[in-house]
Amino acid sequence: MTFQHLRSAEWFEGRDELGPQNRAVLRSLGWTREFFTGKPVIGIANSYSELNNCHLSLRAVAEAVKRGVIAAGGVPLEFNTISLGEELMKPSTMLYRNLMAMEIEESLRAQPLDGVVLLGGCDKTLPAQLMGAASANLPAIQINAGPKHAGRWNCEEIGSGTALWKYLDEYRAGKISDEDWQAIELAYAPGAGTCNTMGTASTMAAMSEALGMMLPGSSTIPANDARRLASAEMSGRRIVEMVRDEVRPAHILTRAAFENALRVHAAIGGSTNAIIHLIAIARRLRVNLTLDDFDALAQETPLLLNVQPSGDKLMADFDAAGGLITLMRELQGQLNLDCQTGSGKTWGTVLAGRIQVAGEVVRDRAHALQPSGGLAVLRGNLAPNGCVLRLGTATPKLLQHRGRAVVFDDYQDMLARIDDDELPVTSDSVLVLRNAGAVGVPGLPEWGSIPIPKKLLLQGVQDLVRISDSRMSGTSYGTVLLHVSPEAAVGGPLALVVDGDWVELDVPARKITLDVDEHTLAQRRAAWQRPAPKHLRGYPRLYAEHVLQPDQGCDFDFLQPDSEAALRFVPPIVGRS
Repeated sequence: MTFQHLRSAEWFEGRDELGPQNRAVLRSLGWTREFFTGKPVIGIANSYSELNNCHLSLRAVAEAVKRGVIAAGGVPLEFNTISLGEELMKPSTMLYRNLMAMEIEESLRAQPLDGVVLLGGCDKTLPAQLMGAASANLPAIQINAGPKHAGRWNCEEIGSGTALWKYLDEYRAGKISDEDWQAIELAYAPGAGTCNTMGTASTMAAMSEALGMMLPGSSTIPANDARRLASAEMSGRRIVEMVRDEVRPAHILTRAAFENALRVHAAIGGSTNAIIHLIAIARRLRVNLTLDDFDALAQETPLLLNVQPSGDKLMADFDAAGGLITLMRELQGQLNLDCQTGSGKTWGTVLAGRIQVAGEVVRDRAHALQPSGGLAVLRGNLAPNGCVLRLGTATPKLLQHRGRAVVFDDYQDMLARIDDDELPVTSDSVLVLRNAGAVGVPGLPEWGSIPIPKKLLLQGVQDLVRISDSRMSGTSYGTVLLHVSPEAAVGGPLALVVDGDWVELDVPARKITLDVDEHTLAQRRAAWQRPAPKHLRGYPRLYAEHVLQPDQGCDFDFLQPDSEAALRFVPPIVGRS
């Protein structure tokens, strides 16, 4: 391959003291000058961490990428980044998504890199990497860790997250013994990899593939499958080609590509978290993506994927059925087929070369799980800027519902009272959690799937309408309205609800209404006081002061380019360090 105008040459081909100094850094790795001279330097951004079991396989993936880079005539340089693991990081990895995005962007800008391969997997790592790569706008390709294999309990496969919430309710209701609960724990995470359901990790991997930032057919390969390493090697080869051809994220992440991703999101019954992430990624490139786009395209797109939590299969079944390519074949009449894939070919070319194998896991349109996609965006006086509902996991009879509010002022209040026998709750109640949003915590944690009160569980109640300014795990289910915007902590209407207020949900009309007269609401608003900040210093304070609301992607206001000039600005590389 022939490479013109390599960015890294500004570091390594200087004639003054900077060239020898910088070349000495690479030669300290035991490399000869001939090995790296005149070749593209490819960064491998690895989010491996022993604090994140989802990413334990990424060391081997990085080695496979290096093979591909070297074989294609490039020079691989691996570097580590923050690793955002859902289980251990508190209060939420969402708090640190923007920090990781900043780290990726600034690493790419500051280092002598011509392109980058992004290694991630767990929920917030993939969007953080795409946000940072979009802003840096160097050639980039992404590889996910892949879903873990399923453990078994009581002869049943355990779906990560989804099974946990199901069995937790049974445990709380006394239907599962302590011994069984421990056995479920052992089966829950039997190895490395992301959740094996269509949670946020699998959803965002599918979004990256649909957007064209990942090799076609790669997002669903299990973590322990040799094909994942082969895909990593091919990604290493591909990034060298992308540097040669100067293919950058701005060329791939177009409006048409995002429309493809939104249709795929609807068809897979994707996590609601992806809505926030896709908006944030799009806004980094000044692509005007809104909640209305999600709702409109979801209403036109059938729910085709029979994978938990919307269905009953797992990610390995999806991969065995042909993965995202099979599903996109079913959608191709609605897709922008001229968009690039991660391989450089168009979706039209990729889909034309595949045999349709839709069946029980990936349904055809005639046998869709739902005629329209698994998402609804609602507005009303309780959520002026919108809130979202995952239709594929909601209870149909609750989609038009009127009930009295039971209000929790924050997460701690909810935990303290949810199982209290005196809680004034019935099967018709609407549970409301507030001050659990981006500013209120801060960090917008996954607290929105409010548990069913124990006394209702004992009566056999399995779902209630629940509303919050928080998020929920992509593996969760139920009639749960999330991301209410603006949130309570900044004075949104959720802050004004009191116990006993009537709340009306009308999903077909896309309405969520607090049935309280304006005079009363005005009185409550006048008495409302903004909560005191929970953090007085450091990154959480920065986050609370600059984070945007969910309908705007929860990015930082200062990271969104406000003009084409800001979008294209790259600071000059200057002399001495």
